[in-house]
Amino acid sequence: MSKDQFAANIAAEGDSDGIRAILEDVCRITQMGFAAVARVTDTRWIAAQVLDKIEFGLNPGDELELKTTICDEIRQAGQTIVIDYVAGDPNWRTHHTPALYGFESYVSIPLFLDDGSFYGTLCAIDPHPRALSSPATVGALERMAKRVAAILSTASN
Repeated sequence: MSKDQFAANIAAEGDSDGIRAILEDVCRITQMGFAAVARVTDTRWIAAQVLDKIEFGLNPGDELELKTTICDEIRQAGQTIVIDYVAGDPNWRTHHTPALYGFESYVSIPLFLDDGSFYGTLCAIDPHPRALSSPATVGALERMAKRVAAILSTASN
């Protein structure tokens, strides 16, 4: 997949041992197989960094069509979304994104840079249901998202 300069720059922003370590922590505490930091604009979704243990098939700099993602909704609302079990959730079981990408559990936290601007999301998916919605788990993930945002803020200065 050829990457344009914007996507290449996003992959460079995500090229951080600190971000890779946080993605490892996300997968460890959620028991999910895929975690990513995504740059989400009003027109694009680009992977800044990924940890893929389920062969989802994305690498840093790769792009998904924005409207096929839930991250676009997070960009608009600025709120965390947590889904333990898509098929058992009346709000999500008919949503096009889980069906398209084949996941049963999902979490995505908005990333806001130090200047208050929206960067994208810290997200994770898995083909199996996972217990994600406890306050302790959501709190830990939100703290990790703040660490990612701090790293990205430092990298962009």
